Amino acid sequence: MNSSRSVVGKNLHKVDGYKLVTGRPAFTDDIHIPGMLYGKILPSPHAHARIKHIDTSRAKNLPGVRAVLTYKDVPRVPHTTAGQSWPEPSPYDTYLLDSKMRLVGDRVAAVAAESRAIADEALRLIEVEYEILPSILEIEVAMLEGAPVIHDEPDSTGIHDARHNVAGHILKEIGNVEEGFRESDLVIEHEYRTQRQQHCAIEPHVTISWLDSDDRLVIRTSTQVPYHTRRQVAMILQLPVGRVHVIKPRIGGGFGGKQEMVLEDICGALALATRRPVKIEYTREEEFYMARSRHPQILTIKMGFKRDGTLVANKMSVLATTGAYGSHANTVQGNTGSKVLPIYRTPNMRFECNVVYTNTPVAGAFRGYGCPQGYFAQESVMDEAAHKLGIDPVELRKKNMIRLGDIDALSAELGEGKKGLPRHIRSCGLPECLDRGAAAIDWVRKRKEYSEAALSSRRHDSHLRRGVGVACSMQGSGIAGVDWAAASLKLNEDGSFNLQVGAADLGTGADTVLAQIGAETLGVTLDKMIVYSGDTDFTPFDVGAYASSTTIISGGAVKKAAEKVRAEILRIASKMLETPADNLTCRDNMVVTKCECKKSVSMTDLAYYAMYKEKVQVMENASHWNTDSPPPFCAQFAEVEVDRETGLIRVLHLVTAVDLGVAINPMQAEGQSEGAVAQSLGYGLTEEMVLDEFGRVINPSFLDYKMLGPKDMPKLTTILVETEEPLGPYGAKSISEIPINAPAPAVANAVFHAIGVRFHRLPIRPEDVLLGLREKRAC
Repeated sequence: MNSSRSVVGKNLHKVDGYKLVTGRPAFTDDIHIPGMLYGKILPSPHAHARIKHIDTSRAKNLPGVRAVLTYKDVPRVPHTTAGQSWPEPSPYDTYLLDSKMRLVGDRVAAVAAESRAIADEALRLIEVEYEILPSILEIEVAMLEGAPVIHDEPDSTGIHDARHNVAGHILKEIGNVEEGFRESDLVIEHEYRTQRQQHCAIEPHVTISWLDSDDRLVIRTSTQVPYHTRRQVAMILQLPVGRVHVIKPRIGGGFGGKQEMVLEDICGALALATRRPVKIEYTREEEFYMARSRHPQILTIKMGFKRDGTLVANKMSVLATTGAYGSHANTVQGNTGSKVLPIYRTPNMRFECNVVYTNTPVAGAFRGYGCPQGYFAQESVMDEAAHKLGIDPVELRKKNMIRLGDIDALSAELGEGKKGLPRHIRSCGLPECLDRGAAAIDWVRKRKEYSEAALSSRRHDSHLRRGVGVACSMQGSGIAGVDWAAASLKLNEDGSFNLQVGAADLGTGADTVLAQIGAETLGVTLDKMIVYSGDTDFTPFDVGAYASSTTIISGGAVKKAAEKVRAEILRIASKMLETPADNLTCRDNMVVTKCECKKSVSMTDLAYYAMYKEKVQVMENASHWNTDSPPPFCAQFAEVEVDRETGLIRVLHLVTAVDLGVAINPMQAEGQSEGAVAQSLGYGLTEEMVLDEFGRVINPSFLDYKMLGPKDMPKLTTILVETEEPLGPYGAKSISEIPINAPAPAVANAVFHAIGVRFHRLPIRPEDVLLGLREKRAC
C-alpha cells in the first residue's frame, strides 16, 4: 500500500531458497552422526487395554540392540504434548510410557538398535500380555453412564470430568438466545458432522537426539515449537531446562501437526539410556495413527433471522472428540466458537461444547484450529437462510457481517488468549473481499444463468449441473495477551546484519518475511540480512509457529529490535557526518542526509567506524506481544459442476479474496492461500481417516487416504485485499490459516445451487450426492 517502501510489499526470493533448490542439507534428517542408533516404538494393537505382563529379555539379548524401555524404566510424569505456552491449557493426561493403552498405536515400549532392521526385529521379540478393556470409538457414547472410563489414573490433572470421559467443557452466552429465537421470523437448526483429517506433511515427524561434550541433551527435531519442546522434555525427563538444547532445522511442512511434542521425549530418553545418538522417524503409516489429526465434531447450530435478513440469535453446540489424550482439547473447540460466531453481528450468541475422550487417534492442532468445522456449519445455514428469505447470499452476509470499529466480546471469553481482552476491529476489508471475489467469479450472472439452466426444459435431460456458492470467515493473528517473541540484531563489518529469532519457519517463508521487516526498517537490501532461527541455545525466545502469530508477533519483535539498531546507527552517523541525527535516514545500504546538501556514509564504513573507532558493537534485542488478536478476513467463492449420474463434484474455479493487512511478500502470501485452499478442498470432498470396529485406521497411506492431486485442482484466483492494521508491523496481519476455513462450505453451497441438495457432513463424496438426489426425488 505504501509505494515508498523498498523491501516490504515486494516479491523477493526466499532467504533459504537457494539451499533448498540446490539440495543442500537443511532438514532434520540431512545429517548423520557417527555411532547413531535407530529408535522404534512398539505400538499397542488394542484400542483399550492394560499391560498385565511385559517381557523384554529376548529383545534386549538380540545382537545390536542397545536399549529397550517400558513404563518400568522411565519417570512417570503427567504432562501434555500440546506445544502451548505455560501453563498449558490442556490436561496433563499423558505419560512417556504407561501400563495402560488408550488407542491403537499407543506406546508400549521403545527400542534403540544399530539398524532399523534390528530395531524392527527387537519389537517383534517383546512379549506382552494384555487385559483387553471395553473401548469407546463413537463420540456420542463417551459421556453415557456406565461407559468405560478412559482416564481412570489418579495422577492426571486438568481433566474436566474424567468419570464421564469429558476432557473439557465450554459454555458462554451473550444476551439471551432463546428470547432472540422467539423474536425471529425464520429459525433454522441443523446438525453437522465433520471428520478426522491428517496433516500429510511431506516430511514425517523425525527427531535426532544426542549428548554433547558437556553432557547436555541435544534434540534436533522437526518442530514448530522449539522452546515449548525444551520445557516439556526437561520436565518429563527430569532434567534442568538448561541441560536441554533444541535445534529446529528447516521443516518439511507442519500445518499444526508439529505444534506438538510427538517424538522428542522418547528419543531423548533413548539417548540418555544408551549415551549414543538416536534417531526416530515415523513411517507414513505411523503418521496416521501415532501422530495427530483434526478434531472430529458433531455441531448443532441454530440461527434466527428477521424477514429482512437481520440475524437475531446464533447458538452453536459442539460435541467433539480429542481422541485418547486431551492435547489442544479446549482451545481448538473454543476457537470453533470464538472465531466463527462473531463474524456476524447479533446481540444474542451462545456457544457450548463438550470435548470427550475416545479410544481413537489423538487429535491436535491443525491449520484453521477449529474454524473449518464451525464455518462449515455456520456458512451452510447462512446460505440456507438466504435461499428461504429470497435474499442474495452475498447481500445477506454484507447485511450482518462484523464491521470496522466493532468490539467482539465473545472472543474475549472463549478464545485462547487472556480472558477479558475483547477484540477490537481496527481493520476490516471483508466488504471489499466480497465485492472483488463476486466480480472475479462473475457471481451475479452465474447465479442467474445456472438457476435458469436448472429449470430450463432444454437442459432437462442433461446430467451435468453447475452452481456457484460463497462462504466467509475470519481468524486471528496471534493469541492475545499470551503469545510473545523476541529478536536480536547485530551489525557486521560489511554492513550485513545477523538476525536471530526463535520463530520456526515450517515452509511458510517466515524467515524471509522477518528479514524483509528488518531490512525495511534498517534501509538495507534483503541480501544484507543473515537469518538464524529456532535454536534454544542461540536465538531468543519465541512461542513458535502457530495461531497465525509469526508475522505480527515475531515480526513485531524484529521491527522493534531494528528500530533500536537504526537509532544507534543514526547516532553514530551523525558524528561521522557532523549532522543531527534527525536529519538523517537509512536507505540503499547507506545513511544519507534528508536535506539538499547530500552527504552519506555506507553501512560498511559506519560498521568499521563503530567497531574500531568507537569500539561499540551495534546490537540490540527486543520483545513484543499484543493484547489483541487482529483478525484477517476472507470471502471465498466456488464454481462447481455436478454429474447427476455419477455423483462426481468437479470444482471448476475457486476464488479467494483475503484481507491480510499489508502483504509483506505478496507472492508468498498467495502461495500460503493456495496451499490452504488445496487442503480445504480435500477436507470438503475426499479426505477422511477411517477407523474399523477395533479402532484401527484402515487407510493409513497416500494410496488409500484420498488427497487431491495437481490434476484435481480447479482454477485458483487469489485476491489480496490490503488494509492497514495498526497493531501489525507495517500494517500486516496474518494469512497462513484463514484461507482453509471457507472453501468446503463454499463448495457445499455451490452444490446446492447446482442440484438443490444440502449436505450436513464432510466429506461430500459421490455416493452422498447420489443418495441426496434419490432422497430429493422421493420427496
